[in-house]
Amino acid sequence: MLHNPNASAVAYNPQQDHGWERAGPGPFDLALGFLRRHYLVIAITAAVSLAASFAVLKIVPPTYSADVKIMLGGAKPPVLQPQPTQDDPPLDMESQIEILKSKSIATAVITKLNLADDPDFSGKASPLHGAVDAIRRLVSATPEPTTPSMDDLLDEFQRRMNAFRIGTSTVVEVDFSASDPKRAAMIANAIVKEYFDQQLKAEANEHRTVTAWLHDRLQDLGSDATAAERAVNDLKSRHNIVTADGKFIDQQQVTELTNRLVAARTHTASLMTRLNRFDEMLAASNADTPIDSFAAVSDFSPAELSGNLNPPDGLSLSNSNSTLIINGLRQQYLDNAKREYEYAAKYGKDHLAVVNIRAAMKSIRQAIFDEVRRLADVARHDYAEAKQQQQEVEKQLAQAVAQSQDTRAAEASIRELETSAKGYRALYDTFLQRYMGSVQQGSFPITKARVISAATPPKKKSKPKSILLLAIGLFGGLALGGGLGLLREVRDRSFRTTNQVEDRLRLPCLSVVPLLKQDEVNRITKEATPGSVDKADADCSQRLVARGAGTCWAASAMPSSRFAESIRSLKVAIDQDPSRTSRKVFGLTSALPNEGKSIIAASLAQSIASSGKRVIVVDCDLRNPSLSGMLAPDAGLGIADIVSGAQRLEDTVWTDAVTRLQFLPGKGAAHRDTSDILAHEQMRKLFEQLRESYDYVIVDLPPLAPVADARAVSGLLDSFVLVVEWGRTPAEVVEHALNTAPNVYDALLGVVLNKTDMKALKLYANHFGDYYNHEYYARYGRVMAE
Repeated sequence: MLHNPNASAVAYNPQQDHGWERAGPGPFDLALGFLRRHYLVIAITAAVSLAASFAVLKIVPPTYSADVKIMLGGAKPPVLQPQPTQDDPPLDMESQIEILKSKSIATAVITKLNLADDPDFSGKASPLHGAVDAIRRLVSATPEPTTPSMDDLLDEFQRRMNAFRIGTSTVVEVDFSASDPKRAAMIANAIVKEYFDQQLKAEANEHRTVTAWLHDRLQDLGSDATAAERAVNDLKSRHNIVTADGKFIDQQQVTELTNRLVAARTHTASLMTRLNRFDEMLAASNADTPIDSFAAVSDFSPAELSGNLNPPDGLSLSNSNSTLIINGLRQQYLDNAKREYEYAAKYGKDHLAVVNIRAAMKSIRQAIFDEVRRLADVARHDYAEAKQQQQEVEKQLAQAVAQSQDTRAAEASIRELETSAKGYRALYDTFLQRYMGSVQQGSFPITKARVISAATPPKKKSKPKSILLLAIGLFGGLALGGGLGLLREVRDRSFRTTNQVEDRLRLPCLSVVPLLKQDEVNRITKEATPGSVDKADADCSQRLVARGAGTCWAASAMPSSRFAESIRSLKVAIDQDPSRTSRKVFGLTSALPNEGKSIIAASLAQSIASSGKRVIVVDCDLRNPSLSGMLAPDAGLGIADIVSGAQRLEDTVWTDAVTRLQFLPGKGAAHRDTSDILAHEQMRKLFEQLRESYDYVIVDLPPLAPVADARAVSGLLDSFVLVVEWGRTPAEVVEHALNTAPNVYDALLGVVLNKTDMKALKLYANHFGDYYNHEYYARYGRVMAE
């Protein structure tokens, strides 16, 4: 970090005197200064960019964009979907957009419309085509291909075509750009038409594929169903299995025989009960049995007495009139018994009528007994026949059960085959329905999209947009100019303002020396050069400083100029340095060569000498004694001869006839180590002699960066002044040079900004520019500065 403890004591420092930090320029001042410095670059760049925009508008052919809006996802008419169907999956919009952008559609449109001959695709529509073609023919002997390849056509087609979804809807907009509005609309409509055609072809191919597959599948399923049904029938035939109403015949036979057996057993039991009752009646009957005992015959129903008991098929009964006969005989018997009672009571028991009635009653009794015996015989016969039929049914049932057990083993296979046959038949019916639906739908072509608005020839061109292109050119030029200016700002590492000097070097800026108009300075200094030497100076005429035209003499030739005033400002700063007890010997140095330190040294000496002070300028830049070349070009002796002891000071000093300043050339150091000469003990003695003989000793030192000579002689000087060329010397170089010479930096009074462009200074610091405004100084003297 640079540090100068004496800087505050050398010059006015508002930061230390008033205790506040210097406020830098605000953002507005910075922006305004930037524009002032680079407005020319920005304006030229913007003008060039705007001209380029105009050229583009003239060269680039106009492009017209036509658009078609289509809605995707239209459903098919319900007449084609009589059967209930599942909901269709959501439409993949991105896939449909990619289909619209596909090469297949592009290729078909290019082929149908013969776009290979279109100027937009062949490149002949551009005004530059002829020039490029001519240049290509001059450069290469290979002729340009007359017809572009299909890949080139596809690339150009897809570059001009665009398809995108509008918002979140199912509407897609298809755009196509061309140099002709009618051609743009035609191609856009052709793209959509080709998309619909390919959709129809795809639907038709899909239907054909599905229909063919369903047809083949139907044949396979029909064959499988027929084979399964045939296998079921074959298995039933092998096992003699017949079904009716969904049940096997053997099962039905077992069920029917079981029911018949139950019925037969019930009938046999009824007949046996009837026979037993007849036998009980006959066993209990004798001659003395009252006729009322035969009243039990009436307990039988007419059907029982007649044998009509609903027997199973095959059983038969007879004597259906037995009930009527017995009931009639019994009624006759009861009637005779009533008459016998009445006659006996009237005529007596032995009356012939009573006896006859009794004989008739006995005859009736015997007839009843005979009829009962006959019924008992019939019942016994019926019972035997029913018993035989029951045994027949039991035998048939046993045979059916045995046969059913044989077929149970085949029932599982039969059920499995029947299930398989039913499944095949159901699949066959389903596929047959789908097949018929596919055939019907395939005969009705329709796409799942429709056109909302067809493309029409646009009335305005889509690009290039004149206003937008000109705005881009203007603002792009301004941005580019600003970027170039910013690049110049970044690359500019030199000192432009006194603030930069004080902030970076922590040193006061003692003076700002303007850059002079060289032609006018040469004219004025040439006119001010004396033509002869006074007689009083004849004794030293051999060592007079050579006056001539040039900046070196501007301070004395133009004492009222701004340049001379800046030199006087430096003199005042040196005289008012309170940190030094001795202010006689001070040196001027710079970081790099050609920064004007020698001119400042000579001008400062002239300004001091004009006030009547004794001043001497010592050229210690022994390696490049430029000041000696300007003031004493004919000098053969110099400081090196004094240090070596070969000459005295009085014999080597040169005097200016006008200002009476004296000059010690830096001669005699050829082929010698200059740093050793400057650090020699005799050099110290020389400077002590100079302190005693002169009021001011101004030393022109070598630059700090290239050589170490200034550091070698730094101990002999009271203070230093650093000369920095405005706008040229990099700040990093100055900082590094001062860091490598701390003894020089610690003794620095301040910095002189030399060769300052006063007009440009205002562009970098507006307030400082106003401070150095030429108009202010013109009231007091001549400006003579750039």
